[in-house]
Amino acid sequence: MPVYRASGTGVAEKQDHRRILSPSRNVWRVTKADRARVLVDAAEYFGVLRQAMSGARRSIMIVGWDIDSRTRFTGPPDRARDGHPESLGDFLAALAREKPELEIKLLLWDYSVIYAMERELLPAVPLRWNTPPNIDLCLDSHVPLGGSHHQKIVVIDDALAFSGGLDLTVRRWDTSQHDPDSSLRVDHNGQAYRPFHDVQMMVDGEAASALGELARWRWSKAACEELEATDARRDLWPEGVEPHFRNTGIGIARTLPAGNGEGEVREVERLFADAIAEAQDWIYIENQFLTCLGVAEAIAARMKEVPKLEVVLVAPKTHESWLEQQTMLAGRIRFTNVLREAGLTDRFRLLYPAVGKGKEEVDVMVHSKVMIVDDRLLRVGSANICNRSMGMDSECDLAIEAVTDEQRDGVVSILARLLGEHIGAERSDFLASLREGGSIIASIEDCGGREGRRLRDIDDGDMPSADQISAIETIADPGRPIGADEYFADVVDDPHASPARLPALAKGLALVLFIAALALLWRYTPLSEYAQPDRLRDTFGGFAESPFAAAVIIGAYVVTGFFAFPVTVLIVVTAGTFGLWPGLLYASAGSMASAVATYGAGRGLGARFLRNIIGPRINRVSRGIGEKGILAIATIRLVPVAPFMLVNLVAGAFRIPFIQYTVGTFLGLAPGILILSVLGDRVFAMIEDPSMSDLAIVLGALAAWVGFALGLQRLADRWRKSD
Repeated sequence: MPVYRASGTGVAEKQDHRRILSPSRNVWRVTKADRARVLVDAAEYFGVLRQAMSGARRSIMIVGWDIDSRTRFTGPPDRARDGHPESLGDFLAALAREKPELEIKLLLWDYSVIYAMERELLPAVPLRWNTPPNIDLCLDSHVPLGGSHHQKIVVIDDALAFSGGLDLTVRRWDTSQHDPDSSLRVDHNGQAYRPFHDVQMMVDGEAASALGELARWRWSKAACEELEATDARRDLWPEGVEPHFRNTGIGIARTLPAGNGEGEVREVERLFADAIAEAQDWIYIENQFLTCLGVAEAIAARMKEVPKLEVVLVAPKTHESWLEQQTMLAGRIRFTNVLREAGLTDRFRLLYPAVGKGKEEVDVMVHSKVMIVDDRLLRVGSANICNRSMGMDSECDLAIEAVTDEQRDGVVSILARLLGEHIGAERSDFLASLREGGSIIASIEDCGGREGRRLRDIDDGDMPSADQISAIETIADPGRPIGADEYFADVVDDPHASPARLPALAKGLALVLFIAALALLWRYTPLSEYAQPDRLRDTFGGFAESPFAAAVIIGAYVVTGFFAFPVTVLIVVTAGTFGLWPGLLYASAGSMASAVATYGAGRGLGARFLRNIIGPRINRVSRGIGEKGILAIATIRLVPVAPFMLVNLVAGAFRIPFIQYTVGTFLGLAPGILILSVLGDRVFAMIEDPSMSDLAIVLGALAAWVGFALGLQRLADRWRKSD
């Protein structure tokens, strides 16, 4: 008997529907999986993945927004039981030593300075340098300015693959019980974190091979290296793990932003629209962010067309970080207001999961990206329902469109599994309630509140006034690149590029400005555990009256430069501490001294040695700065296209002319240092409440620098030709 197709309520019995998944429109392709399973929460995912990796023979590819060697890489039990180390980095190293023929490729987004303190500094050391040679790590910067590589994919021997919302990083591990008092839910530093919910999908067969193709394409773009496919005719399905689906089609939907000479791919966005347009009974969504008004408007329109359609959105109660709160909260309020203003509140719920009782109740961090439409469509991926995920960041979602009774039962069973976790209900009880009444909202209310688990209403309050909304909100969540990426691609990636295109550059200046503002905001918020402004300011301020102040501050720049400490933080703190002239001199001298010192280190180490440390990503960086010397270095300094220390080391290792290197470094650093030094103490006030006048000053300075840098680069090009 099917789990859900009650008379008068079941979608499949009532009418034939057009197919949702459409290759070259809303999915890249529809390919077959012999088996597929939805893995709920990191304990299940990590345990299954660990087992699957242990069976790898030829290749493991891990593609992620973040990969952290310190990750607790275990299943539901506390400890690993396969004899290998518990942490991800040590596990991979042990596996590589056991299997020297196994190639392990790790592709990690080359994150911006905004996230530096959240991530593992120098990931190449534990994940590449301190591991066997058959482990290779590449930092992926093949994204537009301000974008990120957000796909979370693992492919093993092209025979088994995983994709969804979970990165192999810290502060993700949790069981589906989300025990508020769990002693196991601590990070690598022993610090507890709140319960964490996420979802991944596992597939084999042709679907796994297709994800392998996608992962290799991404590697080739990031590393300038081509990888060969692996023979996928192996059964790697983990023993004892029952699939939720057999012999099913898997749609692969992507977001790939325009830039670097490539057109955009917006399959993720189209799949949202097409799935919503087919909904009849319910739309169930779990998502971290809800800011894309196009999705909200599509839901509202469909709910008006279908009077019985219900929508349940499960999201975090609050955004996890101060920066997210500033940039995403207003967007979520707008999103839900679209539904409320349409008079749909009786059929719409915005909820967050909570665990525990009374004063001990805590909210669960929802990081999953799941969509279930009736008993027809199950979607699990990396894409948030925000503008960035539609056209700015790289994304990968997997979708199953149910065409048989067995598949439709599987879709509804996953719905019951997810909601059962949130409300403490048995899967069978929830399905019985749904079968009886046909209302997902009524079933949540009837079955909820058991075992100290429940879904509670989110109250975001009223829309803030215009002057309360962060000035960077719209830039932090853009729907597509605004042109700057084309300019920087010319400078950094294409050795045959003509001089920078001024129209693209002009369009990108605003984004440059706001990316810099984002960096400042992040540095002076609770996001940072140890680079707090007050702490650093007090430290620097303690030397203000010392005759050795200059030596100490410059020395701090040099020393921290070798540890990849973001130079932006030091510049901001120096400017805010010492004011105009001392701050200007100390920040300039310190930054240049650090740049020269690490350049010298790179020259001493040499290109081959540095390649072994940094990995294949060095291919792109060295090519860019080698071809367009002054302007390339200046551009990279202005915007963190690559980490400060990395550029310095690569420039030295590949013997970029010292004069070009120092001139480009000075030009790139000068605008930021000058602006921050002029502002002095106003820096901190501007971070808290940026004004348009302050931003106009910065924009004007950037425009002046661009003109000067372009002119100097063209002069340098003429000198080269004359030689």
